[in-house]
Amino acid sequence: MAKTGYHHGDLRSAILSAAADQIAAEGIDAISLRALARRAGVSHAAPAHHFGDRAGLLTALAAEGFELLAAEIEATSDARTAAVAYIRFALRYPGHFDVMFRRRLLRTDDTELVAARARSGAALRARVVGGQDADQQAVQLAAWSLVHGFASLWREGALEDSPLASSTDPETAARRMLDTVRFG
Repeated sequence: MAKTGYHHGDLRSAILSAAADQIAAEGIDAISLRALARRAGVSHAAPAHHFGDRAGLLTALAAEGFELLAAEIEATSDARTAAVAYIRFALRYPGHFDVMFRRRLLRTDDTELVAARARSGAALRARVVGGQDADQQAVQLAAWSLVHGFASLWREGALEDSPLASSTDPETAARRMLDTVRFG
């Protein structure tokens, strides 16, 4: 007789993927370990075995997001391409992006999260370097705020039909915006 329940070689990854999809579609409030277990066709205890609780799940998803973001940024060579990569990441991985910066929902002392956040931050800072007399910290904060804000505005639909959005393609609009900015 064929097995009717869901079986996956890597349940942890399958649950993270399902969580990211559900967050992207329904928001963070829709996430529960029990619902994800039901969706995966496994016992309600299976996700708890991997993550402990909802905070553990969201922390793991955020850590995965920071690793994905780091890889995107590390593949770039300068501030502008890193900025576009950051925006591309936010649009490609909305479930991760929605969780990564919600510190009150995460176990901020989790070693994997701390390491992943440090890796992505270091990659971004390495590409955003101001001029000799520039306050590097202020330049890097300004650059991060600019791209994060743009990505959030685009994702939330705030730029839809806006006279400020010069293109219906987010990367084109971002490049145009970035052409007006001098880092440092």
